[in-house]
Amino acid sequence: MKLPSALVSTEWLAQNLDAPALRVFDATVFLHVNNPGPGYTPESGREKWRAAHVPGAGFIDLLGEFSDQNSPVRFTMPSPARFAEVAGAIGIGDDTAVVLYSAGSVMWSTRVWWMLRSVGFDNAGILDGGWEKWQREGRPVSAEHRPYPRATLTPQPRPRLWAGKEDMLKVMNDPAVCTINALSPEVYRGDKNMYGRPGHIPGSHNVFYNTMLDTTSGTYLSPPELKSRFDAVGAFDRQRVVVYCGGGISATMDALALTLAGHPDVAVYDGSMMEWVSDPALPLNLGAAP
Repeated sequence: MKLPSALVSTEWLAQNLDAPALRVFDATVFLHVNNPGPGYTPESGREKWRAAHVPGAGFIDLLGEFSDQNSPVRFTMPSPARFAEVAGAIGIGDDTAVVLYSAGSVMWSTRVWWMLRSVGFDNAGILDGGWEKWQREGRPVSAEHRPYPRATLTPQPRPRLWAGKEDMLKVMNDPAVCTINALSPEVYRGDKNMYGRPGHIPGSHNVFYNTMLDTTSGTYLSPPELKSRFDAVGAFDRQRVVVYCGGGISATMDALALTLAGHPDVAVYDGSMMEWVSDPALPLNLGAAP
């Protein structure tokens, strides 16, 4: 089966839950702000998933096998071969359709969506409005776990969908690239120090990930509305856009929005601020200006 788009409505999912090729996954992680800071302590959403989930949904562990456990930076993308191996083990295969959702924030499901795209798998979508909208509408939930059969996912890597630290150093002054920080304006300006050193990568503009969503429904804005957010920083005037955040998670909300709005060349800086700030020699700017 082919998904209608990168966004899947709650109505569509409810009508197609029994489709044989459909695979639904909860990718929730909860972030608890460290007090005293800076930083966050992550908590897996697995226990909440065990208690209640969309019927049939499995769980994707972004704190476990779906991140590179040998990386010094949390949540780093595994190698394409390793990612395909663990995805296949939970039932994601070349002939499946995958719907992703998360509780608390859509960024966990958009992270997995971007990871799947980066290994060449395009038949994946985000449950628009997430777990909260599904519950709000009184749709069915279950505590039963029925694992999907093992499948084969053939990786076809798209390395251009990722950027590394060296790439960021190159694009800081590249007029063909628009660099975007997806964090809140307070963190972008450096008013809040969440990662050990405050500020943003020089040359990067701020497009806060929360502004991608309708404030009432939690669903994504329309493509023209999304495009206007990025037009404000000139993203569609540049050949390429590189988005970053704290750890490569919320940046994928912007990356999905840019894709929905039609930008043809978008990358996510996987290490993001957690990697950048760990090197005291790398520059950071304070204030509202790029």
